[in-house]
Amino acid sequence: MAYEDAFFDEDFDDETMEDLYLTFRVKDRDYGMDISKVLEIIVLQDITDVPDMPPFVKGVINLRGKVIPVVDMRNRFALETDAYHDRTVVIVVETVQMSVGLIVDAVNEVVKILRDQIEPAPRIGDSFASRFVESVGKVAERVIIILNLDKILNEKEIGQVHVLHSQAAMGQSVGMNGYEKR
Repeated sequence: MAYEDAFFDEDFDDETMEDLYLTFRVKDRDYGMDISKVLEIIVLQDITDVPDMPPFVKGVINLRGKVIPVVDMRNRFALETDAYHDRTVVIVVETVQMSVGLIVDAVNEVVKILRDQIEPAPRIGDSFASRFVESVGKVAERVIIILNLDKILNEKEIGQVHVLHSQAAMGQSVGMNGYEKR
């Protein structure tokens, strides 16, 4: 049974997927993403290191013959890093630019967040991480930060990541803790 079967226990079509968000944890915060952008959830596997990438791009994985760049979301959000653990997973998503794997601390659940439960992202200064935030969802007493996946990588970073496809075979494997010196 695939890891994602625990979260997708029924077949969804475009209409039933409306207002559904996959929620996940990075450090001590809950985030969400539009479920229609999620291709699959996989257990953390060996990542092939590729030189000259931004520190948050851990490298690439081979997913059934397709090379997928992998972004560590703790690094991307400039949060304190920690060793990977048994709940650490890779959420493979489709952005406007490409398929990307996002390393997160844990997947929580799929929740329905209706439009009237979503507010625009508050603009508190011009913080680096706020550029990734699309909106904020309110579910019961929880606040879920809904990400804009198309902004996880900027144009320069997208150009760097495209280089991964040609360099993937030349890299070195990163250990399961993910934070070994390159």
